[in-house]
Amino acid sequence: MNLFSISRGDVDGFFGLMVDNLIQLLVLTGLCIGLCGFPLEFVTSVVLPGAAVSLLVGNLFYAWQAFQLGKKNNRTDVTALPYGINTVSLFAFVFFVMFPTYQKTGDYLAAWKAGLLVSFISGLIELGGSFVAAKIRKYTPRAALLSALAGIAITFISMDFLLKTFERPLVAFLPLAVIFLQYFGKVRFPFGIPGGFLSVILGIGLAYLSGIMGDPIFQEGALAKGADTIGFYLPSLSIGSLFETLSYGNIKAYLSIILPMGIFNVIGSLQNIESAEASGDSFDTKSSLFVNGVGTLVGTMFGSPFPTTIYIGHPGWKALGAKHGYSVLNGFFMTIVSLFGLMGILQALIPVEAGMAIVLWIGIIIASQAFQVTPKQHSPAVVVGLLPAFAGWAVLLIQNVFYFLDGKLQGILQSLGSVEKIHFQLSDIPPHLSFLPYALSGVIALSQGFLISSMVWASMVVYVIERDWYKAALWAGIGSILSAFGFIHAYELSGNAILNQFTGISDWNFPIAYGILTFLFLGTKFIDTGKNHT
Repeated sequence: MNLFSISRGDVDGFFGLMVDNLIQLLVLTGLCIGLCGFPLEFVTSVVLPGAAVSLLVGNLFYAWQAFQLGKKNNRTDVTALPYGINTVSLFAFVFFVMFPTYQKTGDYLAAWKAGLLVSFISGLIELGGSFVAAKIRKYTPRAALLSALAGIAITFISMDFLLKTFERPLVAFLPLAVIFLQYFGKVRFPFGIPGGFLSVILGIGLAYLSGIMGDPIFQEGALAKGADTIGFYLPSLSIGSLFETLSYGNIKAYLSIILPMGIFNVIGSLQNIESAEASGDSFDTKSSLFVNGVGTLVGTMFGSPFPTTIYIGHPGWKALGAKHGYSVLNGFFMTIVSLFGLMGILQALIPVEAGMAIVLWIGIIIASQAFQVTPKQHSPAVVVGLLPAFAGWAVLLIQNVFYFLDGKLQGILQSLGSVEKIHFQLSDIPPHLSFLPYALSGVIALSQGFLISSMVWASMVVYVIERDWYKAALWAGIGSILSAFGFIHAYELSGNAILNQFTGISDWNFPIAYGILTFLFLGTKFIDTGKNHT
């Protein structure tokens, strides 16, 4: 076996990861063009080739890392860490940095340069985090690290694609059933056809047939439009453009976005490394996170304003039988797609519905792992750790509704010939108005920094279960400090945007509340008459 050997499981894994990566590239293309004024030619010739460099660097490294681990341990079942564009940072940088810059200046190049700046600083945070993350991992319970991932898997992955599945059942049910048959039922299909490959092919075929059944998925003329972008686009260095905007003033202006996203990337990648170890593949924390940061920096220097990251989903790819080859295939495929301008034509040929069954299954496996590989008595801590992610998902839905209604309102006013603008925005809602039936303030507060607050609460519950009151108090104290500096729970509404603020303590409620918990757990040490669990 060598680095470029491909197994049947690698083919399945490749189709799943490829569809996932394609979705990210399709989304960023649409947002850059629709919101930030990027010409399609600029996205095709600058942004996507830059992203391809980072994707190739990361995918090849993690494939090599898995290959080396297999050689070292004399194993043939090591699965590479999945890698791709960071979805959360993608939306954060577009909506809170690039789009406002474009609105202010009317210049898409200014918006692009602002994106390069925040991506570059985010990459530096990822590099710095690689030197301390191993200690965080060592002293954080597994339930705390995996429950946050499970929360994301249930909400942002599984629920998202499950709702899309029920939106188009005639297209999506059969591919999903194929995935369930092979990977839950262990059914082998004729001629040894991989389930992932069969699922995607069926999805494409059913998508085309849906037009005959009166539910067309493909847009008319999309194929011809996609073919117009085919060409050859070499990555070009964008260091000059980056340094034009690299100043203390600009960094300070975007710090409320850069800092939480950088920390989010480090913590999220750390949790994914722990998830891989829980599946049996133990990768070095420092080198894994270091190359994660390098991938972001390299992509930024070649014109991509979007960070890359170690993906959620390792246990799912492993269950598919993927090894290191799927990562190699993905790296080369995404490079070819980006350098030859094939994104448009692939978008026209392969609908999201054709591949989302695999991604939905990945989400199910991730959520299952959090309960399977943690001690049984810690399962309540896993459940507690899931909850902040639900708030994060709810806030995203609320934001989307407000963006939609605000846009609709402006359209109605314009059609009536009104020159007056009346906005429908989150910042107009009184914080404690229960319009949900929950107060907006509570939902948003729980959602802010939810990856970190998930770890804090799950860790507290683990140590309460273990009756280790000092460690429970320590994690409550950590929650107090993090909330005091705005890393969790703090926010400011600006229109329909939810921004983090790191200007000191503006709301004493959370630091004091966590402080009370700290003293409660410390005091329990002196009044507790029970015995510790063994």
